[in-house]
Amino acid sequence: MRRLIGPALALAGGLLMALGLAPFSLAWAPVLGLGIVFVRVARMRRTRAVLAHGYCFGLGYAGLGVYWIYHSIADYGGGPLAAVLATSALVALFALIPMSALLIGWWAGAGQAGRRVLLALPLAWLLVEWVRSWLFTGATWLSVGYSQIDTPLAHFAPLFGVYGPGLGVALLAGTLAWWLLRPRSARVALPVAATVGLTLGGVALERDWTRPMDGPVTVAMLQGNIAQDRKWDPDERGAILAEYLRMSRAEFGQDLIVWPETALPVFYHQAREWIDRLAAQAAAAGSSIVLGAPVAAEGGLYNAVAVPGEAPQFYYKRHLVPFGEYVPFRDVAGGVLDFVGTPLGDFNAGTRADPLQAAGHALGVSICYEVTFGDEVADALPAAEILLNVSNDAWFGASTAPWQHLQMARMRALETGRPMIRATNTGISALIDPKGRIAVEGPLFERAVVRGTVRPHVGVTPYGRWRDWPMAVFALGGTVLLGATRWRRA
Repeated sequence: MRRLIGPALALAGGLLMALGLAPFSLAWAPVLGLGIVFVRVARMRRTRAVLAHGYCFGLGYAGLGVYWIYHSIADYGGGPLAAVLATSALVALFALIPMSALLIGWWAGAGQAGRRVLLALPLAWLLVEWVRSWLFTGATWLSVGYSQIDTPLAHFAPLFGVYGPGLGVALLAGTLAWWLLRPRSARVALPVAATVGLTLGGVALERDWTRPMDGPVTVAMLQGNIAQDRKWDPDERGAILAEYLRMSRAEFGQDLIVWPETALPVFYHQAREWIDRLAAQAAAAGSSIVLGAPVAAEGGLYNAVAVPGEAPQFYYKRHLVPFGEYVPFRDVAGGVLDFVGTPLGDFNAGTRADPLQAAGHALGVSICYEVTFGDEVADALPAAEILLNVSNDAWFGASTAPWQHLQMARMRALETGRPMIRATNTGISALIDPKGRIAVEGPLFERAVVRGTVRPHVGVTPYGRWRDWPMAVFALGGTVLLGATRWRRA
């Protein structure tokens, strides 16, 4: 029975990691969760024990963090059985990521518990978070830095992206673990000092990295709340299109009228006549229409955002969701994996991040999943004056995912010093200011028009120039240096 205590503590630590993210937003929970597992790993002598504890930690982290994958597949894919199998497989695979970070930190720490918790494990955690942002197409969902969006640590994001707050969490966890190794000692002064120091550092970094230009831009985001089973029903297409046209006309006079991701229930060219007429009417009233639509163009199918008119502009989604917008290995697996594919068939990836021009301003566009990648959102800088993210979070059901998605969008606004317009089909539509604060927020799973204003900004944050490279070099260099020291001693 005693053998189960350690893995159970590691599992609990993983659950605490997920509680730091929205909608729970317990910013202290990841510090405690990482601190617990750092203590367990620091004292271990066998690789097998590190792997077991690290994997249990990862299972708790992913199990509570991305359980919502089940709803996406059960409700809109292959049904409950397929959802159980796919979700279990993805959680099991994700658990390997934190396990790898703990194993690397344990090895680089060279058998010294203090060295491990204060240096090796925080650096290895940062390194693995960066690697997973690009390995196998990349994934930043559940990055621990998002948990600090409402704390002073968030102010490190305009310099170092989400990895700045993330490193802060790992360092605090390391100092906590160092004290927990000898909890009755005066070591408690170190986590207290680290907390005070990082907090004061964050407060000192709070400033306006970019500056506003011109006056406010009025925005109306159309949240149609179209259910997925209705969205692609051929018999419903006319009614859905008519509803969006009606909602748009009611907002004439707003500078920007924004439809969410793939709001157009047909390919863009199939509705061109209606859309062109709407765009002309909107322009006469002083409004610009921006809409999400599937586009059939040269090269295949694209998930796009369009600014309609005589010379329509398009942004094609660049970072597609594996098994959601295309099925990897289709040539090898045939139709075996189609139960998790997109309803319209495989999309193709766009290649350009050029901003779209609407209402007299440059919009840096991201579609759904793309907003989770800081360096890709920053590709639109410095030209983009406003960030625009459109999404369809109906896939997630009534889960934590829409809140997590919004939290990541807030981090992108803070990193770039740009306001963000976030228009979604079922919520949560929001306007976010350049410091990552929500200015206007709409309801979840309700039809609504979310209105507000944003002020375009110019200038570039340090992160907009440097992207992820400073933190990547720091994490890789520090880990390699520790590893080389261990190798020399061995």
